[in-house]
Amino acid sequence: MPAHAIAWSSLGAKRERLPPRWSEPVTRDWAWGGSTGRGVRVCFVDSGIEPDHPLVGAVDSAHVAVAGEADVVTVAADDQGDVSGHGTACAGIVRALAPDCTIHSMRVLGADLTGTGRALLAGLEWAVAQGFDVINLSLSTRRRQFADILREMADDAYFQRSLLVCSAHNAPVESFPWRFASVISVGSHDREGELEFDYNARPPVEFFARGVDVEVAWLGGATTVVSGNSFATPRIAAICALILAKHPGLTPFEVKTALYATASNVG
Repeated sequence: MPAHAIAWSSLGAKRERLPPRWSEPVTRDWAWGGSTGRGVRVCFVDSGIEPDHPLVGAVDSAHVAVAGEADVVTVAADDQGDVSGHGTACAGIVRALAPDCTIHSMRVLGADLTGTGRALLAGLEWAVAQGFDVINLSLSTRRRQFADILREMADDAYFQRSLLVCSAHNAPVESFPWRFASVISVGSHDREGELEFDYNARPPVEFFARGVDVEVAWLGGATTVVSGNSFATPRIAAICALILAKHPGLTPFEVKTALYATASNVG
């Protein structure tokens, strides 16, 4: 591009004056004190969610990515619910911390917790297109051929103010989309505090939350004990829902700033 061709600038534009969002210290009380998540829509791109589980409650919408001929994946209404328990577990964690948010399901995983990259792409594309406030993605793909498309989706979500909260891989391998700077990436720690989370000054993982020996909702209205980054991720997603319910309209950058300021190991 020639030096004189400026594609993005504020030259000649009226200076935008922004409201003073941070007029007081960003404490946990300021960020989400008294919030229940009311008015915030949280979507789980996962294995589905068991409807009316005692620890989850109502599921406001449920869809599934269906593979057809020639690897074409379409999105349809899902009347099967959770096929493995994983999505129900994640939804129950969010419900416990943000009880008044609405919960939505996009099923992209099968009973053995495996799925295709194309199903993930179709499911995430659908979730981003719906404009959900928070999208919980407790899964990732190691297939690099999908990385560029996932990066574009993550950027689209970021620009429209949808928060992608993504689980880091449990093994030290490269996978996506948690490694992208436009998402909130989460690993796990073994402390017991429900709202104990740390900021990591050495990304790509940005935050650590409780994810070891966690009792979670499971299939058949039951519970089980699990460990993994998958179950730390919905804790951060729930905190994001609490923040957005109390401060509607915050950008992903501002929510990340609030998470940083209120992390257990900061300040």
